[in-house]
Amino acid sequence: MKTKQQFFLVYLLLGLTFFFNISALAQDKGKKFVVVLDAGHGGKDSGNLGSGFKEKDIALNIVLGIGKELEKNPDIKVVYTRKTDVFVDLFVRGKIANEAKADLFVSVHCNAHNSSAHGTETWVLGLHRNKTNLEVAKKENEVIYLEDNYALNYEGYDPNSPETLIGLTIMQEEYLDQSITLASYIQNNFTNGLKRVNRGVKQAGFIVLHQTVMPSVLIEVGFLTNKLEGTYLNSKKGQEDMSSQITGAILKYKKEVFHGFGEMVSIPNHEDVEITETAPSQPEAIYPNIVFKVQIAASSNNIEPKPYNFKGLSDISREKMGALYKYYYGYTSDYNKIKSMLETAKAKGYASAFLVAFKDGEQITMEQALKTSLN
Repeated sequence: MKTKQQFFLVYLLLGLTFFFNISALAQDKGKKFVVVLDAGHGGKDSGNLGSGFKEKDIALNIVLGIGKELEKNPDIKVVYTRKTDVFVDLFVRGKIANEAKADLFVSVHCNAHNSSAHGTETWVLGLHRNKTNLEVAKKENEVIYLEDNYALNYEGYDPNSPETLIGLTIMQEEYLDQSITLASYIQNNFTNGLKRVNRGVKQAGFIVLHQTVMPSVLIEVGFLTNKLEGTYLNSKKGQEDMSSQITGAILKYKKEVFHGFGEMVSIPNHEDVEITETAPSQPEAIYPNIVFKVQIAASSNNIEPKPYNFKGLSDISREKMGALYKYYYGYTSDYNKIKSMLETAKAKGYASAFLVAFKDGEQITMEQALKTSLN
């Protein structure tokens, strides 16, 4: 079995590399923004039936609502993995997205639990961080057993094995930052717009996400097993509410990430003018050999790191990683200073900005950085 797993992962990575290169070439300015909408389950796969409601029907209605609104935009192309009550293999869903050279993949589902759990959560691809996340991924992934040729299509993959999830994230890591950004927009809309309980942005090894080579999210719009929440999600109003908030998040992502990072400040004939930010002075907290930065964005767009492109922020740096450009604000070994700069970035409108650390030119975790000795 170990040999089969290794073969599966090598085959997977070679295939994804091919699609990855195609996707990178597709990021032309004149290209329509392509969104693939995936209604979870369908046909013989009903999904969960909490409180007597059907996940497959609710997910489809929400997806069709999102698509109807997005299609009103002439520069957006919407592709569906299904528009009717049919069963679609997970690997086919990913293939549809890759062949469409999609800029986003959005999969909609409904949750279930043997408790009174309620609220929304949005998932991006990643290794399971705890046993609960692993169980969620395993539950969604086990749908492959309903597929006619699952042994052939997923040779070497065991949805019950944590080890087989490790290789599934390698290519998608290139898009993780963008996936998290979209997921955070979705969760914020649910919380602020609909007052739903926010269960957060989470990571797990979903097959339907690892099949895609673009920013991808899987949305759990609520728990059908919670009678009150299930009734809401099964209603026309609930489905329209969810569609509206997801649509809003996608449009915000398109504006702020895909086509740049917010409104550009026009400074004619003064391209080198920089706007300096000031912050209250704090005691230094210097970590030798460590460089802290604030990551404010990641995009396939190559944008000049000038203040007028980044809401007036100076000290912007740009690094190309795979098909993405990552944009950073600040460069310091002073942890207190970089925390202050993070607050400045957020105040400027980069709500999803976060801290990153580097040692000897290689990115390390913040936990590793802060374990080193202070001066």
